[in-house]
Amino acid sequence: MQRTAIFLDRDGVLNQSIVKNGKPYPPSTLSELIIPDDVIPALKLLKVLGYLLIVVTNQPDVARGSTTRSMVESINSALLEKLPLDEILVCYHDDKDNCTCRKPLPGLLISAAQKHHINLESSFMIGDRWKDIAAGQNAGCKTIWLDNNYEEQKPKLPNFTATSLIEAALWIQHSKISSHINLSQGNQSEDSSRLKSKDIC
Repeated sequence: MQRTAIFLDRDGVLNQSIVKNGKPYPPSTLSELIIPDDVIPALKLLKVLGYLLIVVTNQPDVARGSTTRSMVESINSALLEKLPLDEILVCYHDDKDNCTCRKPLPGLLISAAQKHHINLESSFMIGDRWKDIAAGQNAGCKTIWLDNNYEEQKPKLPNFTATSLIEAALWIQHSKISSHINLSQGNQSEDSSRLKSKDIC
């Protein structure tokens, strides 16, 4: 049986980014790790809706030498302890490494889908940067952009734009309810058609 997932970027989605000159950066220490108040309620709602919660994050500062892998892992461990997440997947490469796991390529999402038997077309990618949205689109997911007003390239054609994770979660809830209603109406229409056909016969 296939499952559905919410893929989440880390910095700027689950925790606040450190914004310098309009560009976001990850926290460099545990003391800089700040989780917005709406994040836990949003994740709990998505869990109730039946989604796996999988973080897919680029952390190229490790390859660039401006942070360590152990610091990234410490921040990830803190998030796993505080938040109802199922898994955190990390790409530690820089662009020059030409790996398939670095967003905007969909390698991390595809790997998670294979491991957890995830239906990507019924899943969502939530991110605050264009590479997150492109990765979700390249994997075949629906996408939600969290607009944090960065001064950088904007994503192209996300399915929805939000300004907070709870707004994104509520939109997913509404979308799921709407799809169930449409499916139910379709089934009722099919049943009615069968009855009419039976009456005619």
